[in-house]
Parts: sequence; C-alpha cells; structure tokens
Amino acid sequence: MTPTGPCNAPDVVDVVALGESMVTFLPSRPGRLADVPSFARGIGGAESNVACVLAAAGHLVRWVSRVGDDAFGDHLVETIGGYGVDVAHVRRDPGRPTGIYFRTAGDRAGDAHEVAYYRTGSAASAMSVTDPDPAAVRAGRVLHLSGITAALSGTCLDLMRDLTARRPGRPLVSFDVNHRPGLWRDTDAAATVLRDLARGADLVFVGQDEAWGLHSAEAVRAALPEPEVLVVKQGAAGATVFERRGVTFVPAPRVDVVAEVGAGDAFAAGFLSATLRALPVRDRLRHGHLMAAAALTVPGDLATPPARQHADRLAALDDAAWGRLRLGPGWTEGTQRAAEEVRTP
Repeated sequence: MTPTGPCNAPDVVDVVALGESMVTFLPSRPGRLADVPSFARGIGGAESNVACVLAAAGHLVRWVSRVGDDAFGDHLVETIGGYGVDVAHVRRDPGRPTGIYFRTAGDRAGDAHEVAYYRTGSAASAMSVTDPDPAAVRAGRVLHLSGITAALSGTCLDLMRDLTARRPGRPLVSFDVNHRPGLWRDTDAAATVLRDLARGADLVFVGQDEAWGLHSAEAVRAALPEPEVLVVKQGAAGATVFERRGVTFVPAPRVDVVAEVGAGDAFAAGFLSATLRALPVRDRLRHGHLMAAAALTVPGDLATPPARQHADRLAALDDAAWGRLRLGPGWTEGTQRAAEEVRTP
C-alpha cells in the first residue's frame, strides 16, 4: 500500500500528525518520583514524536494540536518546530494549560515505573470535530493518529471517530492503537473504542502486548480484519505485517538498550517513511526496526535518525547479515559500528 492522498492540494505535506504533546520531566537518577531530587525538561507525545522523526528523516510533516498560551506551550511549539515540523496549525488556548507529566527512569513495563500526568483539562483535550481546521488536518498524503487522543475527552473521541470514518477522498489514515490503561476509566470501554477506531483506519500499528489479551499476531488480525495493512509489533522478537496479499514477519535486530521509551513511535515513523517511498514491505519493517533502535539507544523519547543512505544500506542486507546486526549507542552517528560491519571486511 502506497499513499496517494490529495497530492494536488496547494498545501499538501507528506504526513499530518494530530495529537497532544506535553512537556516531560525526566528524572536525574533512578528511583521513586518521591525520591528524585531534580528533573530535566523534555517533550513527549506519540504523534509529535512521529512528526519529529519523520521531519528529521527528510519528510514534509505538519503537527496539529492545541497548547496553552503559556511558557510550556511556547517550549513545545519551538522545540517541535525546531525539528522542521510545520507548527502553523497549532492553536493557542488562553483558558486551558499545556499538559505536563513526570516519569521515573525505569522501563515502562516494570512494576516500579511511575508516571504522573497533569493533563486533565489541558488545551489539547478541547480539540473537537470543529477544531482544528479540517482542511489543515486532511492536507497530507498520510494522516497519523493514535488511541491516546480518544482518551482525552468526549470531544476528542468525537474527533477521532470523524477522522477514522471511511469517506471518499480522505488521506491514508494511519492509526497507532497506543493503549494507555491509565488514561481510561473503563478498561472494557477502552478496548471497544480502540478496536472500532482501528477498524476505520487504512494502516494500523498495535503492540501484541496491548492487543486486548490476544496472544498471537494471527489472533490480532482476526480481531481487526478491516485495515488494509496491520502491523503487529512483537517486542524484541520483531514485527508482522498483514496485507491482503500475504503475511510478512521481520525479526528485530539485537539492540543494546539505553531506555525503552519512544521506540514504538520511532518504529511507526520508520515504517511510514518507507511507505511514503513505496519500499517493499520487508524494507518497511526493517526501517521501522532501525528507527526504533535509534530511540532505544538514547535516554530520551527522541533520537537522531540514521542518515537515509545508512538506513537503506542496512535495510537491504541479506537475511543472514540482518540476523547478525547488533546496534548500540552512537550507531546512527557512526560512533558505534553495526555487527555486520565489524564482521565484514
């Protein structure tokens, strides 16, 4: 599947990403939030992460959202815009604040991991079917959304239902399930909402660990037969793509992990980048894995992506060489060589 979208539109971009971004406070050391003495400021938001990675990889990208008319909103707009993302359609809200959150340094999957969100009533939660500008949202070859937005408010859920409704002339709709249980009061309702939204999308990303208790990629596909392309992420094992014409699995390379944050967003960005370039499905998965590896080998949510030529060369490896690949800190900038380069004269 290659996106076509409204390519004759005067304001067309490759990807429009819609969703909330927040100012993130990252701990200065491991431990409980109650024990951490100081925090470093960053940014975090699934859709804006995807936008930043895609822009850094050379694509034309727009981020659509709302932020408060405050200093944190200034920081988000300036930082995301600094990656080369079009932020002209981000609304400033004088009556609602920009969301912020604090998190511990540990793996999100661990029992000791803590996240403290301060986003209730945020500016982004006021997005609705009539705000933002529909033309700005749909003026891309791809519209990228996530399930996080649906959890923010009733008006945000209405907006998500409208954007995932199948109608003629819409852009390719990419949807990352991004099930965050802490954002939903009703777990059963969350599962129903997220499945329904995914069924309206053209391209869906879902982690097997967040797929409503389903224990195989095939079971996820049986639950979501509608999307033309379904990508089931299977952690360190790899990822499987289901298309009408077949099924493709690509193992993930071995990675020396620094922090397990931002990898899912980076994977989506890599897969979307390769989709925009009409690469074969195997290479789309490999580019997803490579972008995820870039995020996994830095401490924050966002990493410098590998140069396109470098990523293309790794994605084109034969299966044996791909299986030997091992990526560690600095690999995107050439300060750490991949395993296949070490073993091949």
